[in-house]
Amino acid sequence: MADKALIKRLIAEYQDFVMNIHYIPRLIEVDLAKCNVFVGLRRAGKSYLMYQCIHAMARQGMNPEQILFFNFEDDRLNDFKLEDLDLLLVCYGEMYPHKPVLFLDELQVVEGWERFARRLADTGYHVFVTGSNAKMLSSEMAGILGGRYALTEVFPYSFREYLSAIGVDLPSQWQYRECGEIKRAFFSYYKMGGLPEVAVTVPQFWRLWLSGLFDRIYLGDIVMRNKIRKPEALKYLIRKTAESIGQPLSANRAAAVVTSGGYSLKSETTGEYFGFMADAFLDLQLENYAGKFDDKISLKKHYFIDNGLISLFRDNCDGELLENLVAVTLRRSHSGGLYYYKHNIEVDFYLPEQDKAWQACYEFDNQGTRAREINALLALHRYRPLREAYIVTFDEPEEEITENGLTIHILPIWKWLLLA
Repeated sequence: MADKALIKRLIAEYQDFVMNIHYIPRLIEVDLAKCNVFVGLRRAGKSYLMYQCIHAMARQGMNPEQILFFNFEDDRLNDFKLEDLDLLLVCYGEMYPHKPVLFLDELQVVEGWERFARRLADTGYHVFVTGSNAKMLSSEMAGILGGRYALTEVFPYSFREYLSAIGVDLPSQWQYRECGEIKRAFFSYYKMGGLPEVAVTVPQFWRLWLSGLFDRIYLGDIVMRNKIRKPEALKYLIRKTAESIGQPLSANRAAAVVTSGGYSLKSETTGEYFGFMADAFLDLQLENYAGKFDDKISLKKHYFIDNGLISLFRDNCDGELLENLVAVTLRRSHSGGLYYYKHNIEVDFYLPEQDKAWQACYEFDNQGTRAREINALLALHRYRPLREAYIVTFDEPEEEITENGLTIHILPIWKWLLLA
């Protein structure tokens, strides 16, 4: 049984902490009237989004004493269990006469947490939850929570958020100005990624910080959580996945690559490892819209949720970084229904429900490359009529091409990110 004195001390301590925290507002819409679950990569900003909600609700009249914030990864909590969760309400009730609003940070570390969360919502409590496991977004979890919570996936900073975090303002009519400061900021964002703490880290230390974060995700969120028996094989698989950004990669092929590197790994285990990577929000996977059913499941493209994590493992991969950043930006904007399209032609990203498609092309000035990218979009338009199509380049001039009833917008990525 948890220590009641410790719980009361933490409740009071957390109230002071969250009301005095400095935060940079995120451009994420949250319905404050609902119960909410925020999920995403570790250190992507879920807790700070919760702090943002607390401050917004305080401005709307919530008494600070109503805050029952609790961080379940606090090292002062030892093996907090499901049966201990009710003690939060008991201890709060002994301290204050109010009905609390509960802010439960990283609640997924308590096994069976979802039953407690559902009961809270059923009995009229207003609840916010964060977690670092993609299973919290699953249809199964939504069924357990009974539709009582709005689920929000929290990504690292968008480029617009990154500019705000580092104090770079978008000038009036920025689309038509030179924007040298914005472009310089983009180069850092492109390489180092958009995790909030990287944005404010001294540049020479970003790799050290990200390396520590990766170790925590790899060891804590994947190896220990899933009781991985071959952790070195998993780490090798992650590295090889970073070398295969944007390429269809099957579990069979990945297992062969890992095995050739000296780590014996079966394809079934490799498939499980890919699932664990996705659960930890490290790996973002896209299916081939035009593929056969078996290929949709087994032959996916893999991206990392943040460019900085790729830069940890690879140098001189500008083309892959561009495609990865486009993938993450589209995934942030479109929570479902994003695919790649490969059947006679290959298009990098396809959103069938909106009839839109995108190509990511680092160098677009070569005539052969230019023709290939444009013709692939035109061919897809013949198969499945498109309303909009884009080619996102690294730094080519903005341009529009209209052919066969389709307008293709060609944009440098820094500008596309601000318009997306």
